[in-house]
Amino acid sequence: MLRALRAVPVPLALVAMIGLAGVVLGRVYAGPLLTRLMLGAAVGSVLVSVAARRLPSWLVAPVSVTAMAGWTAWSLRLTATRAELPGGLVEVTADAAANGIPRLLTAMIPVEPTPDTVLVPLVAAWLAGLAAAEVALRAGRVLLGYLPPVLLYAAALYVVGPNADPAIGPTLAFVAVAVLGLAVPAGGAATAGGDPTSGLAPAVRAAVRARLAAASAAGLAVVVGLAALLGPALAGQVDGRPVDPRRYVEPPQVEALDESPLIRISGWALNPGQKLLDVRTDAPGAPAPTGAPAADSDSGTEPGAGGRPAPIRLAVLSDYDGVTWRVGATYRNAGRILPATAPAPDSTVRTVRQEITVAELSGRLLPAVATPREVTGARVAYDPTTGTLIRPEGLTPGLRYTVTSAVETPDFNLVSTADVPAGDEVARVLRVADGVPEPLRRLATQLAESNGAPFARASAVEQFLAEHYRLVADAPSGHAYPNLNFFLFGPRDAGGQRGTSEQFAAAFAVLGRLAGLPTRVVVGFRSTGDGPVRAGDAYAWPEVLFDGLGWVPFDPLPRPDEEPRPVEEDFRPTPDDPPPSEVPEPTVEPTAPPEPVAAPGGPTDAGGPSTALLVGGGTGGTLLLVVAALLALLVMRRAQTRARLERGDPGQRIAGAWREVTDALRLAGRPVGGDLAATEVAAHARRAVTDARGGRPGPPSGPAATAGPAPVGGPPGTMAGSGDLDARVEELAGLLNQVAFAPGTATAEQAARAVTTAHDYVTALRAARPWWRRILWSVRPGPLRWPR
Repeated sequence: MLRALRAVPVPLALVAMIGLAGVVLGRVYAGPLLTRLMLGAAVGSVLVSVAARRLPSWLVAPVSVTAMAGWTAWSLRLTATRAELPGGLVEVTADAAANGIPRLLTAMIPVEPTPDTVLVPLVAAWLAGLAAAEVALRAGRVLLGYLPPVLLYAAALYVVGPNADPAIGPTLAFVAVAVLGLAVPAGGAATAGGDPTSGLAPAVRAAVRARLAAASAAGLAVVVGLAALLGPALAGQVDGRPVDPRRYVEPPQVEALDESPLIRISGWALNPGQKLLDVRTDAPGAPAPTGAPAADSDSGTEPGAGGRPAPIRLAVLSDYDGVTWRVGATYRNAGRILPATAPAPDSTVRTVRQEITVAELSGRLLPAVATPREVTGARVAYDPTTGTLIRPEGLTPGLRYTVTSAVETPDFNLVSTADVPAGDEVARVLRVADGVPEPLRRLATQLAESNGAPFARASAVEQFLAEHYRLVADAPSGHAYPNLNFFLFGPRDAGGQRGTSEQFAAAFAVLGRLAGLPTRVVVGFRSTGDGPVRAGDAYAWPEVLFDGLGWVPFDPLPRPDEEPRPVEEDFRPTPDDPPPSEVPEPTVEPTAPPEPVAAPGGPTDAGGPSTALLVGGGTGGTLLLVVAALLALLVMRRAQTRARLERGDPGQRIAGAWREVTDALRLAGRPVGGDLAATEVAAHARRAVTDARGGRPGPPSGPAATAGPAPVGGPPGTMAGSGDLDARVEELAGLLNQVAFAPGTATAEQAARAVTTAHDYVTALRAARPWWRRILWSVRPGPLRWPR
């Protein structure tokens, strides 16, 4: 009986440690289901090993894996049923196995327990329990058996990252459980106080004791050394922000037509009878509140306006570069329940539930009434900033899903006196790209000069477009600056002053931004609430952001049966008047505050004799953790460098090259101050290389070493041909200023040369360091958490 009781603590400790890993990971999941499933996997795996202790060791693994398959299949069916996912168990399991890891790391937090987000944690928990139980119970190596649960717990902390509060309580409980498991003697332990060498010859006994003493001393030295080397680095991480592994996983992407669906308006207008959707609405539209803008009562743009149902949104476009309006979204895989956002203070909210069946609509964008709160029947990814939904697998005919939305209706009695927000938070929807035609600036000035209030300015733009331009279905697509200039001022007999809702919405949004209004463009469909939605129902409308009211839609389309007036009657350009003040894109100096971080040293390569099982197991486990951590840091640093230098447009690659240079300065102990401009940072970088070389200028390096001299008086941001690394760093600073103050003008060639300069500079600065600092250079964790 006593022996049986002594055999209980270790299995219970293993179950508790794995269960605590589930508690830590479950903090980013919706509800306690994942924690319960991982605890069940821990109990099942340990119990199978306990029950099969008398079986041969080679037979335990197949029995345990078979039990794991049964528990996993039941768990996947349970989560699929709760998430209302279509398809059989085989289909769901295959999809989860193929996409489990990327969907887990790209899922929106809180993560809904679905087959693809629970499969990997369940399998990892079961395998950790199997390995731990076999080592700790069958082999009697309890300390070594703790290694799988420790690794599982560390993996859970890493996956959670900065997306939850510090797991102080679970970590203390984890350590306490581990200590209790070691403190209680196992059932098969030797007699208390017995000497394991008592039956040996004196000479052999002395040799064994000497080896045990040497092993203990070596293990103690390794532990002390690791504590001395890693202690400062670990202490410095206490107040630091954990690395988010989601930054290294690319979220779901979309194609050009989904990134800018505004260009599809003209194609749909030419084929108005094409059936795109079938809609059935459970909650009809409510009457519009009194005092609504004229746009709402006439067109029904505002949800519920004029008794009409809310329009179905396809995408919200917030970014404009002078050529194309884009969604600019970062989509995250989401479950049925989408993150809730607080409604505007002065707005009413009602719930609308629609069942939508896809007919001939293509692409990945998933139509829904704003703002979606729950989606069933389709796996979706969501961008909470714009409220845009996609189906990563793409739309297919016959796809049926249900969307529950929270429709906000602003109080239009307050809109005439409401202000518009300003500052960095809305800089994205205030940004005006370079290259605005001068006639557009003069028109925006004229429309805004006699209208001080934001709503008056927006209404003036709306009325001007509605009264002077013609809505046609055969106008060519295009909303770049030249297209809008021709739409607004081109001769009528040559096709000017006519367009689809694409040109009307884009012109309103650009003129509004020139007048200081935060604007965006929405693409969607008019709907009766029940019945088919056809291509002729597609249209675009602009929205303006007001304080306390949120986004308010406007309708710049001309009224039916109204002949547009000539533009010349009202447009009187006054070139001498200054244009209205624009809200520039916020420019952030590429500096980084000095936050030196102690570099972790490498572990001492030592190990105990094979006879010191407990000491050797503990030491080996610690060394394995250290090596794994160093390898993980090396892989993450290289992935960060590749993401900076190889991904994105030329401007992003130039900015990434600059961050590589500033990070290298910090790694070399020469951080730059937060008050320095790019040219001052470049001068600091030149001095750092010169000082590292002992005052000797370095030889030319990189592809530019054979080029000719730098052009005199060249445009800013043009890379010189000089092979002097110092000069190329100075020119990299010029490129950075060009990207900051003239976005979109950098070329791929300039980006390639900026990448080469960064690589050469980092190589030169690292080569001047002592050999041991060069080894630690690639595994320093600082660049992964330094603020940008």
